[in-house]
Amino acid sequence: MGTTIKISSTNWVMAWTGLEINTLSIIPFIAKPDHPRAIEATIKYFLTKSAASALVLFSSMIYAWLTGQWDITQLNHPLPCLMLTTAIAIKLGLAPFHFWFPEVLQGSHLTTALLLSTLMKFPPLTLLLMTSKSLNPTLLTTLAITSMMLGGWMGLNQTQTRKILAFSSISHLGWMALVIIYNPKLSLLAFLLYVVMTTAVFLSLNKIKVLKLSTMLISWTKTPTLNAALMLTLLSLAGLPPLTGFSPKWLIIQELTKQEMTPAATIAAMLSLLGLFFYLRLAYHSTITLPPNSSNHMKTWYTRKTPSTLTAILTSLSISLLPLSPVILTMT
Repeated sequence: MGTTIKISSTNWVMAWTGLEINTLSIIPFIAKPDHPRAIEATIKYFLTKSAASALVLFSSMIYAWLTGQWDITQLNHPLPCLMLTTAIAIKLGLAPFHFWFPEVLQGSHLTTALLLSTLMKFPPLTLLLMTSKSLNPTLLTTLAITSMMLGGWMGLNQTQTRKILAFSSISHLGWMALVIIYNPKLSLLAFLLYVVMTTAVFLSLNKIKVLKLSTMLISWTKTPTLNAALMLTLLSLAGLPPLTGFSPKWLIIQELTKQEMTPAATIAAMLSLLGLFFYLRLAYHSTITLPPNSSNHMKTWYTRKTPSTLTAILTSLSISLLPLSPVILTMT
């Protein structure tokens, strides 16, 4: 309901209402596990989102005071525009406002972490899409490159799968923010493909009950087929051809080159190598059959449980959509 209100509204007050409904609706899911870390994650999420929502409301009031209107699409004053960009960056978890996101994901269940990484990103991103023509290009480019840099570097030494996927999300949001002013449709396409790939990864991890890399080392014996598909999906998230994840990065770099932003495109391409490292590490851990070091975990028996139809469909889409790139290019 909150997402629908936000997407369909052109008034600042209704957009803020939709964002608030969204924020409040996910809090019971985060707090559901009976664990102190879940309560800590809930409080961090609530305080951060409340601050961002207050900033959205304050920026819209400043805008109404300066211009006399509440229309989202007519944002043409630099002060409320700057405040709004900051508020949306906090809600999305763009660097340098990203510190809450990995901690909240780490304290949540895998299914809740999936919702936080995908569905809860959509309303703030639509607000960014609706105001994209009025945003400051320098500020957004700085936020985007910082997000790609920190998302790659801080994911390198993580051993928890949820934190790795949180930093992966921050890095991917950097790619979307980089091109959103020049081609909003392409940014939306990158988000949709990211949602497909991330959902496939989270559902696979939830199926094989993996929360740490040390557990992933011995998960091959349990569901070898699902682990092989998980490896390909992770490599797709990394952006390796000929998998689906290469398509948005390729199109974004092409669009940036057209806009004469070759330095930004070069930096983005170089920073994607940081993410590639920890994706390769995850892929290696998911497909290894004999752990190279002694593990305290008991090896699991092979099970005949097949993955759900949704997981199979999303994994197939995460691997095989690259040939459709010319069709996507004509649409964007």
